[in-house]
Amino acid sequence: MTLRITVDTDSSTAPYEQLRAQISESARSGALPVGYKLPTVRGLAEELGLAANTVAKAYKSLEADGVIETRGRHGTFVAAAGDAAARLAATAAATFASEARRLGLSHEAARAAVDDALRAAYGA
Repeated sequence: MTLRITVDTDSSTAPYEQLRAQISESARSGALPVGYKLPTVRGLAEELGLAANTVAKAYKSLEADGVIETRGRHGTFVAAAGDAAARLAATAAATFASEARRLGLSHEAARAAVDDALRAAYGA
């Protein structure tokens, strides 16, 4: 099992976001199994020709999302992300629903706002 990451320096997407998205997708798809040990921040930064802070920012975001977990000196590993992602999505949805209701939006208007946001995020 090898971590395959490519960073397009000509892309309008920030390198840390490219890195975050690729690791996240690989973990969620199972290409990187739960428990897979990721390279160190410095090691991956050197391999990709990025600043260590760029890799650290991506790892920090992935850890906040529950995709990876750091085990002190033992390293950084792919976590059982499915449950964490579902919990975070459910929390975000509940927050949105409460806010939409507070603003006086109808059920249909709130659903339309969600549909618009999903189309924008997923490009569909």
